[in-house]
Amino acid sequence: MPPRVLTNVELETMVDTSDAWITERTGIRERRIAAPEVATSDLCADALAEACKNASIPIDSLDTLIVATSTPDTVFPSTACWVQKKLGVRGMAAFDVSAGCTGWLYAMELAANLIAAGTAKRVGVCGAEVMSKSIDWTDRSTCVLFGDGAGAAVLSATDENVGFVSSNWGADGNLAPVLYQPAGGSRRPASPDTVANREHSVYMEGNAVFLHAVRSMSTAAMQAMEEAGVGPDEISLLIPHQANMRILEVTRERTGIHADKLYSVLYKYGNMSAAMIPVAIHEAYTLGRIHSGDKILLTAFGTGLTWGAAVLQW
Repeated sequence: MPPRVLTNVELETMVDTSDAWITERTGIRERRIAAPEVATSDLCADALAEACKNASIPIDSLDTLIVATSTPDTVFPSTACWVQKKLGVRGMAAFDVSAGCTGWLYAMELAANLIAAGTAKRVGVCGAEVMSKSIDWTDRSTCVLFGDGAGAAVLSATDENVGFVSSNWGADGNLAPVLYQPAGGSRRPASPDTVANREHSVYMEGNAVFLHAVRSMSTAAMQAMEEAGVGPDEISLLIPHQANMRILEVTRERTGIHADKLYSVLYKYGNMSAAMIPVAIHEAYTLGRIHSGDKILLTAFGTGLTWGAAVLQW
């Protein structure tokens, strides 16, 4: 996580908003902001190095590297390749996944299936974002929501009764216009007009996003539980993507999972997009909220609109 903390009180001096309004509407109290010279690959490289250290493996033993991000260092090459450069490694396949806030679950789905197919044996999967460089700091409806960070995991095959029990993913591209970055791609390349009109930052239709987020996350979560053959009472912890507390609470209610089993870090990190779930998993485990044998339910939605969910046996 970047060391710089941006609080709601500080935001009051930057845009027409208030600590009370942000907290009440979103549940966010502060977020982390990367330094001007820090890019997504920098955060991702640090997270991946720490994950490999925790796994007691050298980084160059990975045969695949997948980075989930909506804020790549460059349009090309992939952020994953910049991570290789940062870490001084080479040889393993490296590519990015673009699925917004669902990105890390999409990347994990790919990694698990590469391993199951025998194409890969050990995969590093990173969710990393520097959202602070992709938002309009004059737009109070969006600038209060996002933060920067990265989380990573190492996947490998196992004969033990652990790992992914079930998963699913999907998308509805018809809803792409409700959450996107209007300019910067081949549809609207960068120009003086696109920069002046602030089209290189997040555009979001809040009400539409809320409606579809709740519907897609809860449906995907219930499908994952059904495929795993487990009920809400058998889930030890629900770790969803975290955009605001209202979405989390409605999603939890629809899945039938007890309030005590919802784990959130939203209040101190804001919405970190693809980094949200891996960071929350790491913190939950570090704080003793996850134990051997626990069944963890993960669910997310993102730009696209995309969705995904998984049941993980710890």
